Amino acid sequence: MPADPNGLVLGEDTALVLIDLQSGILALPTTRPSPEVLGRGIALAEAFRARRLPVVLVKVAWSPDGGDLPTANVDRPGRAAAPPAAFSEIPAELAALGDVVVTKRHWGAFTGTELDLQLRRRGIHRIVLAGISTSAGVESTARTAWELSYDLVFPEDATADTDPDSHAHTFGKIFPRIGKVSTTDEVIAALRP
Repeated sequence: MPADPNGLVLGEDTALVLIDLQSGILALPTTRPSPEVLGRGIALAEAFRARRLPVVLVKVAWSPDGGDLPTANVDRPGRAAAPPAAFSEIPAELAALGDVVVTKRHWGAFTGTELDLQLRRRGIHRIVLAGISTSAGVESTARTAWELSYDLVFPEDATADTDPDSHAHTFGKIFPRIGKVSTTDEVIAALRP
């Protein structure tokens, strides 16, 4: 199998998981322009599909009445009402027939979803994880994935946050301890032919 200069090799036990690349999140001001993140997500998805590897698109959505919104007593509460359905739409240029779509209601994509089941039934042991936002959805998903013993790869240039310090902290302090930090090009180069 091909490998990048960092020794990364990605075989048939690898899936791409993209977090919250959806209309409402892509509209937020981020540390890296959302069109760049989306473009790199599309490039990764196309490379995975070309090798018949799973692509998982995770979106966040809630019921119209907002009854499933998180209600924890916190200093900085989240949404008080569910956003319109268009908020959760995945751009047509990203999605493809055969992708696994997972809807989450919390930051992390494993909490209350079938993500672990979808991955394990496909024989997945390694996840390439990217999306928006680095310190919330991506990091929460990564921490749970690591605790579930998945190997993790993080293409930094396919990931963004709404806060530059949070992005830098996650990639500088957290991700190197639970996986491999990489780039989109390195991930694509490391995929088996």
